[in-house]
Amino acid sequence: MAKGRLVAEIMTRQPITAKPEITLLDCAKIMVKKRVGSVLLVENRKLVGFVSHRDILWAMIKKSQKDLSKIKAKDISPKKLITISPGATISEAMDKMKKSKYTRLPVVQNGNLVGMLTNKDILNFNPELYPEFEELEQIREEEKKLARMKKVNEEGFESEGVCEECGDFGTLYIIKGVNVCENCRNLIKE
Repeated sequence: MAKGRLVAEIMTRQPITAKPEITLLDCAKIMVKKRVGSVLLVENRKLVGFVSHRDILWAMIKKSQKDLSKIKAKDISPKKLITISPGATISEAMDKMKKSKYTRLPVVQNGNLVGMLTNKDILNFNPELYPEFEELEQIREEEKKLARMKKVNEEGFESEGVCEECGDFGTLYIIKGVNVCENCRNLIKE
């Protein structure tokens, strides 16, 4: 049974990490370059924080008077970190993801970071579990669509953020499913 498998069997063993003092701008650049949605903040193999793309977007809105290159990742990282043990079952991990509404769980053993487990890891390994995540993902996707439509209607553009092509910060447009800045949008259209 797939749900009885252990987290250690399917987790990513070398997740993307950074020092807690890294700036949000540098975190965003790492996420774009590595094509990941989060960076784990680690000091001496100990997990001390977690920054996701959503945390960066939150900081851009709430701390808009500050430059992202001046905000430290550790300052916006959640204080309470939800983690899982490598000895936990996939079923336990799924329950924890559903309860916490997180799609990523750092894997910690004896206080040390040993990996990362995402819902994509679970689905790639166990595609038969797709229906269990499908409803939650559909709800999230609908919420995202509504928020995007509202923003487009109010402001005439998709959002602000880091361009997935060049890494520059600015107004983003979705072209062929990719968030790009105006310069990259013009290059893609040519």
